[in-house]
Amino acid sequence: MQLFYNTELNEITSQFSFPKDESKHIAKVLRKKKGDILYITNGKGWQFEARIEMADLKNCVVSIISKTFQKPKDYKLHLAVAPTKINDRYEWFLEKATEIGIDYITPIICDRSERKVIKPERFEKILQSAMKQSLHYYLPKLHEAMSFNEFMKQNHQGQLFIAHCENTKKQSLKSQLKANNNITMLIGPEGDFSVKEIAMALKHQFIPVTLGATRLRTETAAIVACHSVAYTNEKL
Repeated sequence: MQLFYNTELNEITSQFSFPKDESKHIAKVLRKKKGDILYITNGKGWQFEARIEMADLKNCVVSIISKTFQKPKDYKLHLAVAPTKINDRYEWFLEKATEIGIDYITPIICDRSERKVIKPERFEKILQSAMKQSLHYYLPKLHEAMSFNEFMKQNHQGQLFIAHCENTKKQSLKSQLKANNNITMLIGPEGDFSVKEIAMALKHQFIPVTLGATRLRTETAAIVACHSVAYTNEKL
């Protein structure tokens, strides 16, 4: 099944027109015609089954014939991850985390960050593509990039963790995770969090954790954390 995404749809939508670029893709590339069925999500939990009424290259019109709402997960995962020096690695993280299951992402600029500027428009496209590819119906929320200090000033609820490489006492993330709990996880840059940042996180009740016996790249650490949370909450 191929999934399309558009924020304009809601539970009362009866007919919908795709924008020009997607209309061309549907009619010319996918060779869809009148009467064919498409599936669309608005990224807010809804899946719409739609029938093509007019397969025009500039204006593909569909009628909504059914809709299904997928309940949100029993937990929310918020990963605050420092941008990587090589941007492709951060984009890889965004894609894979969306496939696994994530709710909020905040790029945090740390003392040792080598990259301090991101391209949110590019990141949004990656999130949308990954959501469609993995047949998720909730689009992760990408927050604006902010400094570590700014992030610490926010009111974070649920289980709070910071993964770092300093040789201090840390708990295993696996041993600390609890199912059906909101989670906020901090992942630092290539040079790790500074001692000052770690101290500040601990002051704000973040629990220091380890993600395994080996030292992981930023993007790998984020994916390990993401998968650990998903696995803990997996319902058999």
